[in-house]
Amino acid sequence: MEQNHWHGRPYYSLDAYLKNTYGKKLYKIAIDAGFTCPNRDGTLGVGGCIFCSAGGSGEYAVKRADYPSIREQITAGISLFQHKSPVLPSDASDCRFIAYFQAYTNTYGPVAHLHALYKEALEEPSVAGISIATRPDCISEEIASMLNGLMKEYPDKFIWIELGLQTIHDSTAHFIGRGYPLSVYNRCVSMLQRAHIPIITHVILGLPQETKKHMLSTIDYLNDNGTWGVKLQLLHVLQGTGLAKLYEQGDYVPLSADTYIGLVIDCLERLSPDIVVHRLTGDGSKALLIAPLWSLDKRGVLNTLHHTMKLRGARQGRLLNDRKA
Repeated sequence: MEQNHWHGRPYYSLDAYLKNTYGKKLYKIAIDAGFTCPNRDGTLGVGGCIFCSAGGSGEYAVKRADYPSIREQITAGISLFQHKSPVLPSDASDCRFIAYFQAYTNTYGPVAHLHALYKEALEEPSVAGISIATRPDCISEEIASMLNGLMKEYPDKFIWIELGLQTIHDSTAHFIGRGYPLSVYNRCVSMLQRAHIPIITHVILGLPQETKKHMLSTIDYLNDNGTWGVKLQLLHVLQGTGLAKLYEQGDYVPLSADTYIGLVIDCLERLSPDIVVHRLTGDGSKALLIAPLWSLDKRGVLNTLHHTMKLRGARQGRLLNDRKA
């Protein structure tokens, strides 16, 4: 029987979690805090992972050149929502937001600097909490302790850490240039759990050399690893990336819409029903997206996914104990 707190969806969505917890929807404001990445500044590499754009996944963030401070970016982001978003009420005075530190690696800096940035966001009355996208190899005990301290200082707000795992398979990780082994992710998860920081793990479906079995084993692994949330991401081919070169050479074929939807359903059916699903597809920048172009119709993809799950009687966790597929 479907979980009542899923609000009619066949999976435990972020929207359902927020409504259960806050009684309303929260809106994300993407932040560019001016970071780089060890996979770009020469520490580990200079080109980033083969799928990562030059903007470090921050194409939807408020432009830092125009709004250099965190407070200014939040104010500008709220203003953009009010004028452009059809889902936000015209009077946003009662709305609350998630400050999403998205671009590049958002724990890659001195602890005092990180503390100041996060605190600036948490000080904003309209901000319900912050979500920090980063790499597992850029979290230290000192950073985890600092985050725990901020949680105690702002007990009415949340702090989430988003870890770009993508896959549990080290051979794939090496091919895509991730720059760290699975053991580093495991150590980071343990560290954050001790600090009581909720973890959202990013997984990419359709990575080169990976089969359905590879992808499902990543989901199985997350069930036992302590992640609180998951983001499933379609692999996009973006201009200026190493993946774009593979695609142009005919060495990479993107997933079809039907294949992707089938994979997402397979993943959801094996995912613990207690894990919050923060994303099921992704938003490739229209200006940079080379393939697959069908992914531009995000609403259509989600509608098809929901319809297909309903027809199949599929739901999150239905095949949780079946790990032989």
